[in-house]
Amino acid sequence: MFLFNLLWNKGPLFYTQERVGKNGVNFQIVKLRTMIVDAEKEGAVFATTNDTRITTFGRFLRRIRLDEVPQFINVLKGEMAIIGPRPERPVFVAEIAKNIPLYQTRHVIKPGLTGWAQVNYPYGGNLEDSLMKLRYDLYYIKHRSLFLDINIVMKTLSTILFARGQ
Repeated sequence: MFLFNLLWNKGPLFYTQERVGKNGVNFQIVKLRTMIVDAEKEGAVFATTNDTRITTFGRFLRRIRLDEVPQFINVLKGEMAIIGPRPERPVFVAEIAKNIPLYQTRHVIKPGLTGWAQVNYPYGGNLEDSLMKLRYDLYYIKHRSLFLDINIVMKTLSTILFARGQ
């Protein structure tokens, strides 16, 4: 993996980024870098489909969801769960919460590596997508169960096996 990173990513393999966790407490998420170095030197923006900042190797990592694997460190540290709403960046949380009053409700449980919104809604990069994902997150929070978690794990594995990631 390090060799592929050297050839097609040209920069550090790992990076950390601040995210909002349970009860609104911020933490540093660990990820494999999929974008060019200094991708956000102009400021934070949502990633989009076919984002030109995503490297060739990064596109591959995202497609098979391998970029999320280092987040198991966050799970082991107790900052994340396997299943729950995906953690978002503080700058986006503040922006979205101004427009969607119930958005902060998703922080009543630990964020997850995968979640109901991720397996049922495509990648989103705007306020309308955030509202749709919030609906899925609130459904998950209200209906959490072993059956629902198994369903999410099976859909996530299907996404990984058939390379249906972004």
